[in-house]
Amino acid sequence: MPALPFIHPQFDPVALAIGPLAVRWYGLMYLLAFLFFIVLGRQYMQRRPDMGWTREAQDDLLFYGMLGVILGGRLGYVLFYKASFYFSHPLEILKVWEGGMAFHGGLLGVLIALWLFGRKSGRHFLQVGDFVAPLVPTGLAAGRMGNFINGELWGRVTAPDAPWAMVFPQAWQADAKLVAADPALQTSLVQYFEPVSQQMVTGLPRHASQLYQFALEGLSLFVILWLFSRKPRPMGAVSGLFLIGYGSFRFIAEFAREPDDFLGLLAGHLSMGQWLSLPMIAAGVAMMIWAYRRKAA
Repeated sequence: MPALPFIHPQFDPVALAIGPLAVRWYGLMYLLAFLFFIVLGRQYMQRRPDMGWTREAQDDLLFYGMLGVILGGRLGYVLFYKASFYFSHPLEILKVWEGGMAFHGGLLGVLIALWLFGRKSGRHFLQVGDFVAPLVPTGLAAGRMGNFINGELWGRVTAPDAPWAMVFPQAWQADAKLVAADPALQTSLVQYFEPVSQQMVTGLPRHASQLYQFALEGLSLFVILWLFSRKPRPMGAVSGLFLIGYGSFRFIAEFAREPDDFLGLLAGHLSMGQWLSLPMIAAGVAMMIWAYRRKAA
């Protein structure tokens, strides 16, 4: 069997445990995302005092945003991805610590939160969006790193000798299903030592798509938006660029990410994430056209 240099490190999902209290890495990533929002937001306000933001306003906005992210992300996952399961097991909706958050649902939750905050503070919805947009990608990067630490949302099968290939032990059930459906994949199986079972096991080499999304939706999008927002732009332009950038990067990354097994590829051979990204891109383009035409007028 071909040798594979990379096996997922199998991090302990619990970062710190004190008695019955367990702090998970995934939760710490959310905390890190909110800290990034505060620190970068302070720098953003110093760099762009013309936007008229204060620390107090940012703190209030963070509270609204936290509610939007958590409630919207969870409900989006429930409705977009596993509606039938959660409708049959409604109490499972509350088990956020077990994972299951959808970005597109979180985005809708945040949009509602921004609208409510705008009404309360007397700011235009798009003014709030233009302030928030450059601060979001670092939080997305933290979330994708949390996915990688948990060994979840792994990528599609790739060549065993590909330099980017990685075996995810958590994917053994998905690997077994793929091999059963396509026996030709037997030749791609990689043998490695599994420390928990203390025996040699096999797995399929996959893309580490969490790291691709970390680099694209997180770091790259942050750099683009941070540089674009250095100068005053028409109202709505920064928000529109965020929608275009995230939607495009997510659409690209989904080609390497394994589709959810309970959904697979939908009409047109695209994943749910790709179908949800297309209207984001269209809305972003329309928003930027509107913003610059409005400025010209």
